[in-house]
Amino acid sequence: MQIAMRREQICLHEHPRNIPRPTMTPPITLQQLGWDDGFADDFEQFEYLGMQPARVIIAHNNYFTLLDGEREWLATPAGRLRLNAKRISSLPVVGDWVAMKPRKGEEDRATVHAVLPRRTKFSRRSPERPADEQVISANIDTALIVSDLVTDFNVRRLERYLALAHESGAKPVVLLTKLDLSEDVEEMLEELAPVARDAPVHVISNVTGEGVDLVRQYLGPGQTAVLLGSSGVGKSTLINSLMGRERMNTAETRDDGRGRHTTTHRELVILENGGMIIDNPGMRELGLWDSNAGIRDSFNDIAALAAKCRFSDCSHQSEPGCAVKQAVEEGTLDEERFDNFHKLISERASLDTAREMQARLEKTPGRPQPNRSSRPTMRKKKKS
Repeated sequence: MQIAMRREQICLHEHPRNIPRPTMTPPITLQQLGWDDGFADDFEQFEYLGMQPARVIIAHNNYFTLLDGEREWLATPAGRLRLNAKRISSLPVVGDWVAMKPRKGEEDRATVHAVLPRRTKFSRRSPERPADEQVISANIDTALIVSDLVTDFNVRRLERYLALAHESGAKPVVLLTKLDLSEDVEEMLEELAPVARDAPVHVISNVTGEGVDLVRQYLGPGQTAVLLGSSGVGKSTLINSLMGRERMNTAETRDDGRGRHTTTHRELVILENGGMIIDNPGMRELGLWDSNAGIRDSFNDIAALAAKCRFSDCSHQSEPGCAVKQAVEEGTLDEERFDNFHKLISERASLDTAREMQARLEKTPGRPQPNRSSRPTMRKKKKS
């Protein structure tokens, strides 16, 4: 589909109360949103049912804002989709491609009937349901991990973000912001190098613009990146810098470098060059999900050492002939890095146990099955 989107077609309808309005987008085609032959093949079964492909650009509780290469739609999931979704992770998230159908008699409203297979996804362990997966965003090419050099720099946290990024299937890139306020950049880069390993690291300033152009190489036409990091590190300000204008009002930064702006919803923002970037609220909890590959790729130096251990099932604690412990003792492997590795391994084992217990409970005959596809909703206040 090569139908160009006109600016005047965007954001015409009135949203229900409290549903975020999308950022104004430039004219764009379905292909510029990332659509290709692979997605077209996945969609073919729905085309015969009179449905249309669209991409989710905002997810807000049970409402989704979609773009279909021609116009914007406000959609909700079909009852059958919700009923058949075994987990909340099966429902649409920002970045998903979906099969949708316009509603008759309701202008700019649509129903989502299916989510197309995801090529990549950024997931974490659900804070509310520890045995469940929470998908943050989907079909992403690059994970931009953002930390500032003043108040947020934490190598161990960046290590965890890198494991999550590797797990997603996207390319991890580390962005260190607030260069204009930091005096110890070289020291921090030296500390980060053994952790980042093959992941590119860029130092930028949203105030002076230094380094911002380096980020554009990951945001070519049809490419999607996701911003990850704590609140106040400059994620939304970075989007403003990339757009060349203020997309949202970010409050003034205090003298100590702490930002005041907080993103409250996830949104896929389309840049003038056709690249796309997903803004996320800061995440306080970063529980790993299906993390075997993420841990292996993030700690491949430890994996290489483990291959030299005397025992193939070495836990790297007290076994004789442990190459990992030997490296720690000799100082060739940072002890804090090893401790964080062991912490993530233990966390993964705990998650595996929780998932096994949940699976056994769900198989118990006669036990009511929880509806895990439901999203939390606000309770309506009773009228006085």
